[in-house]
Amino acid sequence: MNDSREYFTSGSSAKRVMIAAPMSGCGKTTITCGLMQALKSRGYRIAAAKCGPDYIDPMFHRKVLGVDSQNLDLFFCSPRVMETLFMEHAAGADLAIMEGVMGYYDGMSLDSERAGSYEVAKVLNTPVLLTVNCKGAALSVLALLKGFLTFRSDHNIAGIILNRVSGAVYPRMKEMIEQGLLDMGYPVPVVGYVPEKAVFEVGSRHLGLVTPEEIRDLKETLREAGRVLEETLDLEQILKIAETAPPLSAGAETAKKSQKIPEGERVRLAVARDLAFGFYYKDNLKLLEELGCELVFFSPITDSSLPEGISGLLLGGGYPELYARPLSENQTLRQEIRKLLDKGLPCHAECGGFMYLHESMEGEDGKFYEMTGFIEGEAVRRNRLVRFGYIEIEGASDGVYLSRGERLRGHEFHYWDSSSNGDGCIARKPGRDTSWSCIHMEGHVFAGFPHIHYYSNIRFAERFVRQMRRFQNR
Repeated sequence: MNDSREYFTSGSSAKRVMIAAPMSGCGKTTITCGLMQALKSRGYRIAAAKCGPDYIDPMFHRKVLGVDSQNLDLFFCSPRVMETLFMEHAAGADLAIMEGVMGYYDGMSLDSERAGSYEVAKVLNTPVLLTVNCKGAALSVLALLKGFLTFRSDHNIAGIILNRVSGAVYPRMKEMIEQGLLDMGYPVPVVGYVPEKAVFEVGSRHLGLVTPEEIRDLKETLREAGRVLEETLDLEQILKIAETAPPLSAGAETAKKSQKIPEGERVRLAVARDLAFGFYYKDNLKLLEELGCELVFFSPITDSSLPEGISGLLLGGGYPELYARPLSENQTLRQEIRKLLDKGLPCHAECGGFMYLHESMEGEDGKFYEMTGFIEGEAVRRNRLVRFGYIEIEGASDGVYLSRGERLRGHEFHYWDSSSNGDGCIARKPGRDTSWSCIHMEGHVFAGFPHIHYYSNIRFAERFVRQMRRFQNR
């Protein structure tokens, strides 16, 4: 992993807080979104963040709440780089609200806290509000909290939110927990509760599938959730906890940030974004812009042609299997993409975008549909999760974007597979003796199922932009 070159850095004193939980299913997402909505309604400028590689929650934050969001991931980035990325993201916000991943101490492996919420909170010196599901429990909640507070001395837990509690029971629960923790030497306050209401049952797992009308309904649902939390959470106390976060400062500025890219060196990059494609890390897109790319978004579903004057193509992940028919019916665009790729247009395609480059793809309906045809083979549905989790990717041969033995880091999560996964790279599960071939790395194209984070090896992004300039100037 090459994290040695940061593209920006400046001091930041942003107030910040993380919403974490003992395990998945405790209501982190809805509480995080409801809290952001409540504070937005009070006029606060909010920056959102999600621990881990998940695309969906940041999309939810942006599309439903209108709050800019990024991923915080210590597998992809070194602590220094993640800190600088976060600092720029939170610049100008009154408050940054982070959502944890899985259980607070859960990490990359069964027995590790690496790259989990706890490690992110430590690196960013962020106070944590631990959300506890109290349904069907009373004194046992105190025992659970004692375990979390004693498990690590630097736990950063600064407040507690009680989920699925009635307004009638809450005062007694709050008194019991606060006094019990104080008696054990842990004066951690309970900062509010979340009642059992339908508005807190909103999930974000399939945000990419909802229509604009459904998004409008979700917005109203979260406005109602925000109104409830304004009454049941002690927002003033939460803001005071967020203010205890110390300033961050990751070092001196580097030349790259201050350099202005000459107009003649700038390139236009076509980025697929619609209902079928939309999985992009904010930091990846921002890095491409800083390297001189003008990002021009287009829809492979509805646009009849690519944007004019492009020198590169970025096809991200998403749900192309749900839109296989309209993607296939847009024959004019498919043919244009194929012709430009045959002429050497630089292209990075991952997961859903990789599937789109095949000769055919099986749709959600079980039928096969013609795609661009640049990659010989078909993308087919499996009745199981084919790949899941973090991976290290190593070049198996020399390519224009990655050399033999050079590494990138990424993530996979897909139920579709390919009859032609490529052999340009070797993927390995970190900490396990498991590997497989992946990635088509022929010439100007880098395409495969892995989702790549450019900050795991910035040279990859630099080379991608360099190939675009060569294509533009030839």
